[in-house]
Amino acid sequence: MTPTIPPLLHVSRPTGSIILLELDAPPANALGLPLRAQLVKALDEIATDDDVRAVVLTGRGGVFCAGDDLREAAVRGDGALAAVEDFNRLMDWVEALRVPTIAAIDGWCFGGGLELALACDIRLASDRATFAASGVNIGLVASATRLPRLIGAARAKAHLLTGAQFDAARALFDGIVTAVHTPGTLLREAMRLAEAVSSRAPLAVEATKRVIDGKAYVEEELPALIASGDHKEAIAAFMGKRTADFRRK
Repeated sequence: MTPTIPPLLHVSRPTGSIILLELDAPPANALGLPLRAQLVKALDEIATDDDVRAVVLTGRGGVFCAGDDLREAAVRGDGALAAVEDFNRLMDWVEALRVPTIAAIDGWCFGGGLELALACDIRLASDRATFAASGVNIGLVASATRLPRLIGAARAKAHLLTGAQFDAARALFDGIVTAVHTPGTLLREAMRLAEAVSSRAPLAVEATKRVIDGKAYVEEELPALIASGDHKEAIAAFMGKRTADFRRK
């Protein structure tokens, strides 16, 4: 009998519009090839599900993600470059996802784990989270595009060129995360934020994300938004002093 392999990624739906993704590859939730494949599958399904309006990404076991699986990397041989390129494509896919993603960061967030968090749209951390832009520690380049884009070149270089660890307070000060919570309330706060996002007009949320990410211009997005049923519903709800019922149409 073939042994059952436990899932490395748990996918759940706390509400009809929010997907929760939980990395579960102890002890470090490292992004080896099997976990990457499960994450890609989940992202592909989310991308085609119009009912999904927000995603929360976190790690189980008091760890967010410690980056690539270095034990696996040690035996990749001639496939090492292909594995790194595969990782970079996964980060691009996370960043390009149609709906906003919120990273709830607890514990280690190192190297590729930091890159995964940076590929998300919003990041929250627990007060015990520890970060490192550790590409230079393993002879690679990592986060050298997303981190400077987020916090500016000067602050980013202090992290990228040293690979030194830093705490949640520094991440908040530098603007890497937008809030710090206790470990016990982190996921709840991330879900609360996801609920706020998912309650807004979804076509407008998706268009706003595209504009922020440089994938579109406001002038390109406005005609369809103005003609949308969601915009008409928003006006009707305002006039009727009721909560809008957005249908993504």
